[in-house]
Amino acid sequence: MSHFNDIAEKLDALAKQAAQRDRQKGEHHQALFDEHLFSCRARFLVPCVAEAQSTYDSIVREQQANRLTQLRAEHLSQKLIAQLEAIQRELATGAIRHNEIKHSSHYRKPISELYQDLSQHQEWEIRLKDLVLQKTHLVEHCSSFQRAKAQQDLLVAEQRLERCQAAKLKIEKQITYRERHNPSNDY
Repeated sequence: MSHFNDIAEKLDALAKQAAQRDRQKGEHHQALFDEHLFSCRARFLVPCVAEAQSTYDSIVREQQANRLTQLRAEHLSQKLIAQLEAIQRELATGAIRHNEIKHSSHYRKPISELYQDLSQHQEWEIRLKDLVLQKTHLVEHCSSFQRAKAQQDLLVAEQRLERCQAAKLKIEKQITYRERHNPSNDY
């Protein structure tokens, strides 16, 4: 159970960091996470930490009541780990992303940087398409016992691909906009 105490401590620390981050950054322009990961669809981090806390509480409560089946334990543990990782990632990258939104830095970036961003996203898109294919293959060939997890993994991969494609589209639009409105003289 010592591993579980570590998680309890980690949740406490994340709750403090999330509260500080929400005070500094304010509300995000859209839900921070996918609804499959956090059903609260929050634009702040604190409710997401609270939801991870309740996932953790469910594990502890059901275990104490001897109602925690192996399958349920796996499902809840994986969900909790995914939630914790997402929150930590958001705390690490949120500062950068928030500045981008606030200063609409895309419109200030040199167009060469936009092209770099575009090629980076194209690379990610190829990798994510491969990942989706792998996960689809797993769903089709795994045992019924593993199917729920495989389907969840596939869903996550598909959503990552969608987000990547949406971001890529945005960059393409910005490049088009910039080229139309700031035609440079060096063509």
